[in-house]
Amino acid sequence: MKGALLINLGSPDSPNPKDVKKYLGEFLMDERVIDLPKALRTFLVKGIILNTRPKKSAKAYKKIWWNEGSPLIVLSKRLQEAVQKKVSIPMGLAMRYGSPSIEDGIKSLVNKGVDEIILIPLYPQFAMATTETILVLAEEIRNSKYPELEFTILPPFYNHVDYIKVLSNSILEDLKDKKWEHLLFSYHGVPERHIRKSDITKSHCKIDKSCCQTASEAHQYCYRHQCFETTRQVAEYLKLQEGTYSTSFQSRLGVDSWLQPYTDQTVARFAKKGIKNMAIVTPAFVSDCLETLEEIGMEAAEDFEEKGGEELHVIPCINTRQDWVNVMSRWIDQWAKAETATSA
Repeated sequence: MKGALLINLGSPDSPNPKDVKKYLGEFLMDERVIDLPKALRTFLVKGIILNTRPKKSAKAYKKIWWNEGSPLIVLSKRLQEAVQKKVSIPMGLAMRYGSPSIEDGIKSLVNKGVDEIILIPLYPQFAMATTETILVLAEEIRNSKYPELEFTILPPFYNHVDYIKVLSNSILEDLKDKKWEHLLFSYHGVPERHIRKSDITKSHCKIDKSCCQTASEAHQYCYRHQCFETTRQVAEYLKLQEGTYSTSFQSRLGVDSWLQPYTDQTVARFAKKGIKNMAIVTPAFVSDCLETLEEIGMEAAEDFEEKGGEELHVIPCINTRQDWVNVMSRWIDQWAKAETATSA
């Protein structure tokens, strides 16, 4: 029997510093998140970051925490429940970090008699620190506990026509009655070395002005290319004029070179240039979370106003939009009735 497992990033169990520290420890010790030698990673995370960051992060989580729990967890559950009503196979939900764990998600489906699972990372674009770490862990669990289980992977859907339509329509509908002069596509950042490490050609990804626009098999695993391509296709779908939109990257950590331009600097620059009303969308996320609700919705919006802007309007993630539920349901049903997942 077939089953589907939706997998998102995860969240602390509560905004209490103790729970935040536990979550950050699991997240940051992942070698695909902080890709340093284990000894150095351990020193950095356990010796420095976990002694300072949990309290600050806990305050941020408290600002956006819902009565039902973490917004990301709540919204992911709502998506699962909505899709489950429309598909004919069992569904589960898992988080890469925290709970429910990927192991628990797989176990719950196996206990229902499932012997073939389509893994659905809820990330439109591929990245080492998101899609890859999910698939590596899922494979480890299968090899050690469920060797007879079969996996199919839903590929990154950053350029799938169905996803582009949903994302574009969410932007169009949200901005319908809003004043805006510039639309910023803000994606979660990653260190530049992650892009180079993911380059299967070992030579294409130079992170310059042309490599992401030059056709290459490297684009299959290039997060930077996939982000720019999402922006390009949405701009084309919405017929946005050149100069009225741009792409940036948020949430950098540490002193290494991360993908640029940085969102915080970009927002400040536009405000200083005289842009009064700006809109921002976060297409690296399908569910609203700390990075969209607090970092963008609060911090970036406040900074925009402090630098002279009037309003930074944040467009919600696609969350549980009915058209997104319909698309996800259709992808799962197509797979359930065939041998391979349908995606671009």
